[in-house]
Amino acid sequence: MTAPTPVPERPRVLVTAAFDGAVAKELERDFEVTVTSPSTSGRSLAEVEDALALASADAVVCELDRLDGAALAAAPGLRFAVSCRAAPVNIDLDACTARGIPVATTPGRNADVTADLAFTLLLSTLRNTSRAEAWMREGNWTEDDVFAPYRLFRGRGLNGLTLGILGGGAVGRRVLARARAFGMRVVVYDPYLAPGAFGDEARVVELDELLAAADVVSVHVPLAESTIGLIGERELARMRPGAYLVNAGRAAVVEEGPLIASLRSGHLAGAGLDVFWAEPPRPDHPLFSLPNVTMTPHIGGASDDVIAVHSRLAAEALRAWSAGERPAAVANPGVYADR
Repeated sequence: MTAPTPVPERPRVLVTAAFDGAVAKELERDFEVTVTSPSTSGRSLAEVEDALALASADAVVCELDRLDGAALAAAPGLRFAVSCRAAPVNIDLDACTARGIPVATTPGRNADVTADLAFTLLLSTLRNTSRAEAWMREGNWTEDDVFAPYRLFRGRGLNGLTLGILGGGAVGRRVLARARAFGMRVVVYDPYLAPGAFGDEARVVELDELLAAADVVSVHVPLAESTIGLIGERELARMRPGAYLVNAGRAAVVEEGPLIASLRSGHLAGAGLDVFWAEPPRPDHPLFSLPNVTMTPHIGGASDDVIAVHSRLAAEALRAWSAGERPAAVANPGVYADR
């Protein structure tokens, strides 16, 4: 492993992530900045249109583009990288570490908007708003029975219900705040948090206790070996009859077959899903035939606000790096060990 190399006086930065124009303008005071049109294909940075900008770059900021072996070979002077993701899944971290290239990330960039989306799913599922709108758009509300929707789409109010949050990280904390504003009681499962981590706002409990107590369970744990299939047949059976499940986090945390079976049997009253085991789900997927499921096409982070936040975090990381400091979130902190 090589230690980070010295920073040039005015570093050259190539930005291929979607980026806030005002933040880019501010960076130009201290950096030579080249901003390209963001790619949505997950291409290698070696395929970027401005090959010269990559070849001369001291730092890159990318989101979907991959900083892989080919890109690293095309950027011999690269000294720093920022992945506009919570985890640098688009960057060959081992190769960067071997070259002494610190890799910064932008954790929490979409925490607020993902929490908003999770709560949108929660409200829509419990109050049947998506079903009611579709029914109304199809012309079913007629003068023959103006009170039909009052019978068909009765929902549940949130005040006094218990929300169980799986994962007390950036998104989970924000969902907690929204739930408390609606008068909900909250319990949190997170094996890394102390019982009193949230004070009077929520109790941190074991998973089985959460499942037994919650009227609604919302999934916000990171995807890891320990969380894949965290909610399976056994856990779903331990949920309260008539409870709801919301997943705007990671599909693999909840086992697909048992969830569908629980929704079909009526053990779960409903589910709100923004993530799926295969994306997009095939048109004949069983979920489409379940009227008690609210679905959105993985739009938790689809907001201009996310771009503004990750642009600001990336700029902060670049300034820290150029000042010879360690950025706030570095995925390979070992590169600083020899400094």
